[in-house]
Amino acid sequence: MAKFVYRMQSILDIKYKLEEQERTAYSIANGKLAEENQKLQTLLIRRAGYERRAKELAVGTIDVQSIQENKRAIDTMKSLIREQMMQVHIAEKNVELARKRLNDVMVERKVQEKLREKAFEEFKVEVAAKEAQEVDELTSFTYATREAK
Repeated sequence: MAKFVYRMQSILDIKYKLEEQERTAYSIANGKLAEENQKLQTLLIRRAGYERRAKELAVGTIDVQSIQENKRAIDTMKSLIREQMMQVHIAEKNVELARKRLNDVMVERKVQEKLREKAFEEFKVEVAAKEAQEVDELTSFTYATREAK
């Protein structure tokens, strides 16, 4: 029996490799987003600690210098949090972009797989037709040799 050889197999192989690369890029982008979110959480926790400290400083004997330092620390944390939120937003956009690229590559790979399946079905039809022709020829030859005797 004939062996099926898909003439665009190299293209399909490239599509598989591109998909794997995009999966890796998507995974890296997700990791970066998780890292940025973790940094944001850490900053939020630190700010909450400073705010607790501000409440503690307001009770009992009042140390103006400590209160002012704490207020500056809270203000600094707010600006750091704002910057980190921007970093998280950028990471989210990168994840979305990587997801879209991965999706596009997956669609291209699936199209190539469908083309391969279609080519294989055509190959099977051709092989079946060729086998049927050979059977007909064999039958005709056998019948012709019996008639000749």
